[in-house]
Amino acid sequence: MSAESIPGTMPGAGAMPTREGDFTIEAHGMEPIPETARYGSVRRVFTVWFTPNLVPAAFFIGTLVTLDFLKLGFITSLLAIVVGNVVGSYFVALLSTMGPKLGLAQMPAARLPFGKSIVLPGLLNWLSTIGWDGVNSVFGAIAITILIPALPFWAALLIIIAVQALLGIVGYEAIHTFEKWMAVVLGVMFVVLTISILGQADTSLTDGFAGLDQIGAFIAYVAIVASFVLAWSLYASDYSRYLPPNTDTRKVFWYTLGGMAIASGWLEILGLLVAGKATGGESSDTINTVLGGSGNLVAMLAMVAIAIGTIAVNAMNDYTGSLSLQAAGLRIPRVYSAAAVAVLGFLFTLYLQYGGDFAGNFINFLLFISYWITPFVGVVLADWWLRGRKADPNSIVDFGRLPSGTVALVALVVGFAVGIPFQNSSLGYEWGGPFNYITANYLHGADLAYYVGGAVAFLIYWFGARSSLQAR
Repeated sequence: MSAESIPGTMPGAGAMPTREGDFTIEAHGMEPIPETARYGSVRRVFTVWFTPNLVPAAFFIGTLVTLDFLKLGFITSLLAIVVGNVVGSYFVALLSTMGPKLGLAQMPAARLPFGKSIVLPGLLNWLSTIGWDGVNSVFGAIAITILIPALPFWAALLIIIAVQALLGIVGYEAIHTFEKWMAVVLGVMFVVLTISILGQADTSLTDGFAGLDQIGAFIAYVAIVASFVLAWSLYASDYSRYLPPNTDTRKVFWYTLGGMAIASGWLEILGLLVAGKATGGESSDTINTVLGGSGNLVAMLAMVAIAIGTIAVNAMNDYTGSLSLQAAGLRIPRVYSAAAVAVLGFLFTLYLQYGGDFAGNFINFLLFISYWITPFVGVVLADWWLRGRKADPNSIVDFGRLPSGTVALVALVVGFAVGIPFQNSSLGYEWGGPFNYITANYLHGADLAYYVGGAVAFLIYWFGARSSLQAR
């Protein structure tokens, strides 16, 4: 009997890797990984999060401190980078521990609290993966055009898309193996780049605000830094779901947190060190200029590293996007969905590249797509803890038998809505009322939406679902 004929299964359930280095195309979709099929070293959790965060998007975040609404000094910026990365990575690490316990990717696991309502977060995350593909690909494609000036942007972009799509289609093992070896390659490359940048580092930046305005600018920058790694919350258990069920989840937690916080923090600090030389434009050009321009060996090495890093992060976007679409209830084979994310990401990249004001578009995208993530995380963590960190993974497979998920949906929507007045965005200014007045005029527009939205959603779900879950 084929997987397609079994009630409640997704199309494409089937072939999966069985060991490290097995590059069988992963036709298996969002269904739980059977305990008998689990494998892999927990140490690879570190490299799967380290490599995709060694990207110019993180470097770009480091250069933002000189913008008019921040104007942060070097020490203040450094502290914000540390705090933002630890806070954002903490929640990803918590969710990553669900992988070995359930054998489920993150969006499919979210069917436990959301039930049929998973359609909304599933589709939102699918769209987010396309958006991240677009943002990251701008950096990678420009790096290739710097290496090969005769190559037009769209052709360089096609190279990035083709390689990342191949990894996303082959699936879990191809991604883990690529990230593992590229962690070594990129690590060496970025050590060389770090030495070069340190030779011209500028630590003389001073705070442009004082008092509550400075606190507000600090909080705003923490939010930008945290949102970069926090976006991985929606991917967390995707890359730990094949680990054996007896895997030490403490190691999963620390390898996840360490991998992403060290990598993104490293690149953000490098960006901070040359922030005074940044023009607010795209990071590949900035890095190339800082390192001596075309023809300089170290600059060329940097462009290669940027291209590799772009492929590393976008392959994970394509893979997670494919699982998110299935979790939303669409009966589409995983490999086709992964390919679709890559193609749509290509089109979005072209829009970003030719749409003007890349810095503004980048910040707006980074902040806005993240506002719903903390309410989502609040719901998922509340549900997981109410269940005592255990559940039947097979209960989520048949979409038709899922509960409505009304409490989770209400918690998500209300958490997002309550956070709107605390957003540092045009939406927040339009609907903020007195709350927006406080953040804009007394805390320099400090973005509190993440914390407020996540806490509200957690509390609504905790008290709304506690009695029914504890009665089981």
